[in-house]
Amino acid sequence: MQRDPSSPEPKPVSFSQTTLTELMIPSYANFGGKIHGGILLSLIDKVAYACASRHAATYCVTVSVDGVDFLKPVEVGDLVSLMASVNYVGRTSLVIGIKVIAENVRNGIQRHTNTSYVTMVAKGDDDKPAVVPPLLLESEADARRFLEAMKRRELREKYKDAFDNEKNRIAVEENLDKLSSQRCVIGW
Repeated sequence: MQRDPSSPEPKPVSFSQTTLTELMIPSYANFGGKIHGGILLSLIDKVAYACASRHAATYCVTVSVDGVDFLKPVEVGDLVSLMASVNYVGRTSLVIGIKVIAENVRNGIQRHTNTSYVTMVAKGDDDKPAVVPPLLLESEADARRFLEAMKRRELREKYKDAFDNEKNRIAVEENLDKLSSQRCVIGW
């Protein structure tokens, strides 16, 4: 592939890989005694920023967070490590893949609790989107993650278009019968 000479030098995935590890303390717990999902979302956003900013060498802002599935609970006392990598770059955007591992320090058992994808946009000093360096794919795994990010983006756009089209066609009065088997009560 021919590189645009005005484009920044490519940077490998390994250049900006970032791991953030934090002890889960009692003040992070929710009423059920597990770590509050908002705490984990904040840490995900923080590590995504660090990874994206390293790659872009500039300030980056969060545009979207995709695929936040809480697979297993995180406990007070766990060490939580969030491992972030740039999976994809566009002209001014980056997709950061984040794997979250919780470790019980007493028995050494580690649990994969989350995987998330955060889209960031690089900003210049003028607060306008800034061009990011291309991503140097050094392995088949790097290429697979880049292709997966492209596919997620394509599917997200298709879903958004399809849902917007359907949303505009829903006629409430004509579809009230569909609600009769659902756990709702019509109150008007």
